[in-house]
Amino acid sequence: MLKRKIEKSLLQWKNSPDHNPLIIKGCRQCGKTFITESFAKGNYKHTVYLNFFENPEYKEIFAGSLDIDNLTMLITAFLGNKAQFKPHETVIILDEIQSCPEARTALKFFKLDGRYDVIATGSLLGIKGYNQNPASIPVGYETVMEMYPLDFEEFLWANGINEAIIDSLQSCLINEKPVPSALHHRMQELLLQYAVVGGMPAAVNAFIETKQLNLVLSIQRNIIASYEDDMVKYAENKDKPLIKACFQSIPKQLSKENKKFQYSLIKKGSTAARFAGSLQWVEDAGIIKRCYNLSLPELPLDGNSLNDIFKVYMQDTGLFVSMLEDGTQFDILQGNLYGYKGAIFENLAADIFSKMGRKLYYYHKNSGLEIDFVIRYKGQATLIEVKANSGNVKSCKTILRHPEKYHVKQAIKLGTYNIGRPDESFPILTIPFYMCFLLREY
Repeated sequence: MLKRKIEKSLLQWKNSPDHNPLIIKGCRQCGKTFITESFAKGNYKHTVYLNFFENPEYKEIFAGSLDIDNLTMLITAFLGNKAQFKPHETVIILDEIQSCPEARTALKFFKLDGRYDVIATGSLLGIKGYNQNPASIPVGYETVMEMYPLDFEEFLWANGINEAIIDSLQSCLINEKPVPSALHHRMQELLLQYAVVGGMPAAVNAFIETKQLNLVLSIQRNIIASYEDDMVKYAENKDKPLIKACFQSIPKQLSKENKKFQYSLIKKGSTAARFAGSLQWVEDAGIIKRCYNLSLPELPLDGNSLNDIFKVYMQDTGLFVSMLEDGTQFDILQGNLYGYKGAIFENLAADIFSKMGRKLYYYHKNSGLEIDFVIRYKGQATLIEVKANSGNVKSCKTILRHPEKYHVKQAIKLGTYNIGRPDESFPILTIPFYMCFLLREY
């Protein structure tokens, strides 16, 4: 069983007094149902499970009165002895709740009644064109928790890298001391494997159990196909071809040396007016993340972001790689990335940062200044450059030379090297790319 960080959050939710019903939202196949059922089994005497996607007839339960005694009676009528309702000992799981808007409305009544805990999951929760919105969204009566595919740290756990090893890496970062050679090489190897496998639980499990990348690739492409099926099934008819075209343009967007997402790359002559809604659909489905350009690379980052100028990255790098041609996985593991090197490693950084809960920002000016990412780290705006050993950081140095103009005093360069400060005249810390997930200090 894969260890997931959300397990700790679920336990904190359960142990908090007077907690609301919980909604876990996230992209399809990121492990929501598995982790919810596993948590329920370990923390409650009784679990009542309703899946509205697999059993659409369950929606009838919520079609009338939402009185809790009425609902539990109807659930018992559908499930028989599988439904055991014991106050404060039973959890009700409402899987794929977006398929039953009335069930989401019922969360308010479960909260007010207080006898049973409720955990709902939603894959396409609230996206445009998916069924209908609830008659009444239970504002103030639900807690929403975001779930992602496995992040890099969870992938490390799955591959036998324990907390003690991660703590030693954190110590090296804090003290700016090189990582021991053997561990350094092992971590670089695991980073490339993560770039290929990504964090979808089915893909990670297949990799851990078999090490057969052809099987991993098959699973990933099936997930991509399921995403495209969702676009065809659930989007509004007029939007279906636009959404699919938007999604399929992402590898092309990332392969170009573009400084922002270009609608014209979707289809010649395309405009934001035509495709903005389609891109939003893909984002709301949890498949992509936007990275916004900054007017200035300084705090507050959100206050300086330009909402109409952005890049787009795949939420999961493994899925992005699976959208590329056959043989790309082998090239990555061998270090032969050719023209896609920048795209893959930028997406990898975006993957790691976004799964940490960070919003994504970059900085680009027509004058030529370009910074891959800008984050808040140790209370300061920090420039992040994703470079190979030979990659220059000219823009970084230009900005650091003028702290009175840009209010930036530190930068980090990610690459294949170990920890160090090669140029004492600039406050640029070089760290191994695999340490990206340790940049936790907001």
